[in-house]
Amino acid sequence: MDAFLDSSDFYTIDVADWIGKPAEPSAAQSFTARHPELVGSVKISGIDQPFTTTAESVSRTAAKYLLAVREAGEVYRHIASRKPGTGFITEVSMDETDSPQTPPELLVILAAIADEGIPVQTIAPKFTGRFNKGVDYVGDAVQFEKEFSDDVAVVAHAIRAYGLPASLKLSVHSGSDKFSIYGAIRRVLRRTGAGVHLKTAGTTWLEELIGLAEAGGDGLALAKQVYGEAFAKSDALCAPYASVIDIDTAKLPTPQTVKQWTSGQYVAALRHVPSCPEFNLHLRQLLHVGYKVAAHLGDRYLDMLNQHREIIARNVSENLFDRHIRPLFLEA
Repeated sequence: MDAFLDSSDFYTIDVADWIGKPAEPSAAQSFTARHPELVGSVKISGIDQPFTTTAESVSRTAAKYLLAVREAGEVYRHIASRKPGTGFITEVSMDETDSPQTPPELLVILAAIADEGIPVQTIAPKFTGRFNKGVDYVGDAVQFEKEFSDDVAVVAHAIRAYGLPASLKLSVHSGSDKFSIYGAIRRVLRRTGAGVHLKTAGTTWLEELIGLAEAGGDGLALAKQVYGEAFAKSDALCAPYASVIDIDTAKLPTPQTVKQWTSGQYVAALRHVPSCPEFNLHLRQLLHVGYKVAAHLGDRYLDMLNQHREIIARNVSENLFDRHIRPLFLEA
């Protein structure tokens, strides 16, 4: 992380690996004692029914998340000590875990973040359903809309109750390409006036590959090389993202097959158009987590992006504006 401090002003502090590592009982009990407002019938504006908790249930939730929040605090203070007075955006991420957080759990997490002194501006919880990398949402879109709406209400409540930054908003990780829930998100944002942070770095990287493939020649050859190396290193590349990918390796083309593809075949397999018969969601997910292959290529990859800047820029712009910004914020 230190290598990026000078050039970065947005930091995602991912503490999902710390969730469930139990805090000492005294810490959980102290947290509950500091927050009697979390015990009993808790009414949140924007949620139809109050939820009911007990001191024991709040302590159990605190024990599950306190160490994760403490780790987030350590990382935040490390960044702040090296960027004094510069101002930066802090995001806390808890999405890459197996179980979604309920509204009462999210409220406990936000209270703990406030206790830790983290000026968090975006919070990334885990939602119900599958948010696989680079492909559409898999799950109940109606249930997602209710959860998203409830979480927006919890965030607004926590801002008022705990003095968290007024700019605090939900972050939807692995949120790119989730076309079937953008209508739900748009409706909640318009009704509440809330904001949202949608991560799209992965889909932009894939548009770079699509642009290289469309360019043909050396660009297509490099795109094929990236796939071949990602295929060979798939176990290592996929391991950190096991909870947010669903790849059937039997449905991945071999590198030898991909080497024979035309530009059109590569683009059709990778571009996220589910109605296209050639679209391969397994290949798309593998390449989504295969960005490290491009990083290892270094200047060779960057030089190729510059060489084909115009076609790549068109793909990136159309994808972000027409397929993400427009349906999330501009459509009626």
